[in-house]
Amino acid sequence: MCKPDTVGRERMTNRFRDLRDAPVDAAAIRVVRGPGRVNLIGEHTDYNDGYVLPAAIDLEIAIALVPTDDGRATITLDETGETASVDVLDVGPRRGDWTDYIAGTAREMARAGLAVRGFRGLLASTLPEASGLSSSAALELASAWAMSPVGGPAVSPLEMARIAQRAENEYVGVRCGLMDQFAAACGVPGSAVMLDCRTLGHRPVALPEGLVVCVVHSGVPRTLVTSAYNERRADCERAVASVREQEPSVRALRDVDLAMLGRAAAGMDRLAEMRARHIIEENARVLDTVAAFVAGDLPAIGALFAASHASLRDLFEVSCPELDLLVELSAATPGVVAARMTGAGFGGCIVVLAMPDAVDDLWARVQRDYPAQTGRTPRVWRVRAVVGAGELTDYS
Repeated sequence: MCKPDTVGRERMTNRFRDLRDAPVDAAAIRVVRGPGRVNLIGEHTDYNDGYVLPAAIDLEIAIALVPTDDGRATITLDETGETASVDVLDVGPRRGDWTDYIAGTAREMARAGLAVRGFRGLLASTLPEASGLSSSAALELASAWAMSPVGGPAVSPLEMARIAQRAENEYVGVRCGLMDQFAAACGVPGSAVMLDCRTLGHRPVALPEGLVVCVVHSGVPRTLVTSAYNERRADCERAVASVREQEPSVRALRDVDLAMLGRAAAGMDRLAEMRARHIIEENARVLDTVAAFVAGDLPAIGALFAASHASLRDLFEVSCPELDLLVELSAATPGVVAARMTGAGFGGCIVVLAMPDAVDDLWARVQRDYPAQTGRTPRVWRVRAVVGAGELTDYS
């Protein structure tokens, strides 16, 4: 069982001071953080103006820093010692590496009229890369705080999330919805947060009492820029265009019900119809899951998670055999209430809701059976819902 490491303010401060040639007063060092997220349900609905139910989690990216006046963000990676630098006032073209998320955030902050300044920093992460837990949004939000004055960006967390989303859409080139940046910016301790991606209305939804959240990594890396993510979005857009021929008021799949889809299906390609059916039914599952959380209806939660995973596997086609096996192993563990793939898919993680005394049995089953059938090494974290991005305290 993997326990989330805590980067820790004191450790980050000390490590940063060790990197500097000249002593730095510990009081002058800021430490900021951007959390990862796990989406409980509502997959690929965000860019279709639908509903999502993510939670910020205690796997995170932290940056210890001192501001500079040279207009550059110079960052050393704690794990490898690699150092990279970005001109935050004139970011230039994409480089095709992790610094693009910082450069894109700097560009979009400046376009939004926010102050952007350089810094010298040390970056540490407890978020596994390419896991589907949104290390990209965590980096965007952590770097936004690093490039801002003390107190953070001079906009609301929701607006900062929208700025970070534009960085990923327009600079990095991933046509993601708002969910990841929203969760990283607007997380609430102990709760998931339901977001209406059209109105941007949102509210915390407490996790059912007695349940814990686990994340199980398949060991299959996932990279959105080189995956079929953008293709799935294009499929959804074709479905909307077909429905709109009969229903001119339709703006997104959020506006489509199954009856409307049925009427338009004859003029729609099969892939577009499959993607649309998933989105329509997934939106309903989010609303039903929120109601089940409030009622503490554990059997309903389990059924909704199972239906979501099957839809992502069969209709949206973003699962993989490894994720399917992890869901199967988890669901077969006594005390596990619900399991499904989480994130955009094409590898990464599943999310599991379980009774506390089932966690060790879950880990034992996964550790025993999964490598034998896949040749891959799984990882399991018991995570908790935490506050969104900001200054790091012990513990935010």
